[in-house]
Amino acid sequence: MCLIDYVFTYIGPIVIFLRCRRMFPTVRVSFTGIRADQRYAVLLDIVPVDNKRYRYAYHRSSWLVAGKADPPAPCRIYAHPDSPYTGEQLRKQVVSFEKVKLTNNEMDKHGHLVLNSMHKYQPRIHLVKRPEGSSGNVTDLENEEYKTFIFPETIFTAVTAYQNQLVSDHVEPNFAMSFHLFTHLVHMEVLLVQPRKAS
Repeated sequence: MCLIDYVFTYIGPIVIFLRCRRMFPTVRVSFTGIRADQRYAVLLDIVPVDNKRYRYAYHRSSWLVAGKADPPAPCRIYAHPDSPYTGEQLRKQVVSFEKVKLTNNEMDKHGHLVLNSMHKYQPRIHLVKRPEGSSGNVTDLENEEYKTFIFPETIFTAVTAYQNQLVSDHVEPNFAMSFHLFTHLVHMEVLLVQPRKAS
């Protein structure tokens, strides 16, 4: 069994940049009911929720379907850097995906997770049994024994600019402090921000 350790229902925008930034809020999970002597890899991927593109209606303060989805970005899987774990280790600790980096750059060659703007996404956690003595990475989930965990409360919309003016007005002066103060004001979004040009 996998439990999500961080509840997303009240979280505001997650900021990610073209140059790749860490996902925030962080996905953190804990596991129960697993064999203590078994080795496991813990993976995360982010998949489209549907085949639609969205737009934000300011007058309604809500998301509306704007048409058919763009061609999907390449699907990548992020293996937690501390994997593989023993079942005993997983029972005693929370696995945090704080190092996951997101981008909207489809040409990314660094293994970051690529998203399309104005599309809805669902993070997924994969718990993969690893054979004894295996130290290699999981390259193809379909060839592994695994279980996938999905938490509907983690669905988000990837955007290229803040869609809620209350957040936008407060982020400019001090991103970190303002973000923490205003996360309860908006539903979860992912922000794909283009880097600013040097002035």
